[in-house]
Amino acid sequence: MPEPLLELHGVSVHFRRGRTLLRAVEEVSFCLELGDVLCLVGESGSGKTTLGRVAAGLLRPTSGSVRYRGQDVWHLPANAFRSFRRAVQIVHQDPYASLNPIRTVEDTLVAPLLHHRIARNRVDAVERAARLLELVDLVPPEQFLPKYPHQLSGGQRQRVSIARALTVGPELIVADEATSMVDVSIRVSLLHTLRRLREELGVAFLFITHDLAMAKYFAWQGRIAVLYLGRVVELGPTPSVIGHPLHPYTQALLAAIPEPDPDLTRQKAKLLLRSLDIPSLANLPSGCPFHPRCLHFVAGLCDVERPLLDAVDGQRAVACHIVQQERTGSDALQSRREAPTSGNDERLSLERG
Repeated sequence: MPEPLLELHGVSVHFRRGRTLLRAVEEVSFCLELGDVLCLVGESGSGKTTLGRVAAGLLRPTSGSVRYRGQDVWHLPANAFRSFRRAVQIVHQDPYASLNPIRTVEDTLVAPLLHHRIARNRVDAVERAARLLELVDLVPPEQFLPKYPHQLSGGQRQRVSIARALTVGPELIVADEATSMVDVSIRVSLLHTLRRLREELGVAFLFITHDLAMAKYFAWQGRIAVLYLGRVVELGPTPSVIGHPLHPYTQALLAAIPEPDPDLTRQKAKLLLRSLDIPSLANLPSGCPFHPRCLHFVAGLCDVERPLLDAVDGQRAVACHIVQQERTGSDALQSRREAPTSGNDERLSLERG
């Protein structure tokens, strides 16, 4: 059986701030094949960008392994590591910062083509750059090649960033909030371009977003991994995760998606949370990290034992004691629910929309 294109196994990333240890990512595992799309979804601070940097080889994990075609990327020889870095490219969130302001679009695209000897000479490199601009819908290319980043709109800058990622013929693109810095009217067009590139070129995508609506549109035929405080709490095919979310945090994220019809928003039921405050990475709660906010919290279980990401069927996995024990029909869960709970029992509501 062939090895996956990219595999993260038990990846953890810790940072130190003085004497404080920040656990940004904790024991995350997933794999991607050619043409796959996996969306990492979660609030700010959930570890999405950190995982994207790890996947792209820009950040070495504290523990765990990153494997490209079965080989640990941090133990590859120099030539093999360069091949990996060519195969996995990243499109950053902010096109204003990711493009060199003193380079024209032509210079930006030609440089990697010449550096990696993909083009025979400057003339060949310019021709390839023009074809890449056509591929990302910047036409006619002659109009954009001589321009500097400040002469382009936000959407055009991001398309140049995508074209730059494509210069070296990648097998996987890490798109880190690639549409969040552009106008809403342009986002769908950019997403359509990325989907077309995946279909036409067979490029795999690790798509990072905080918006489940974007994940639904881009990865309907792929998978979603929901991150909370550095851990995957739910993983599965997009239609299943969107249509039937199992983890309470995934349910809360879906409830926060705005509805275009205000009447629908007013008619929808409220989702209750015990707290709206996100715990600090410097002081993570014991047990399940979501238990301080979870309405279904069971004292003596959720605040004591950390749930593992276990399979609930052939394709879904969830890290939740309640989900796992309800599916097994545990009597212990019912007895714990009937026991009195202590602490703040205030319930806060999050409007659907």
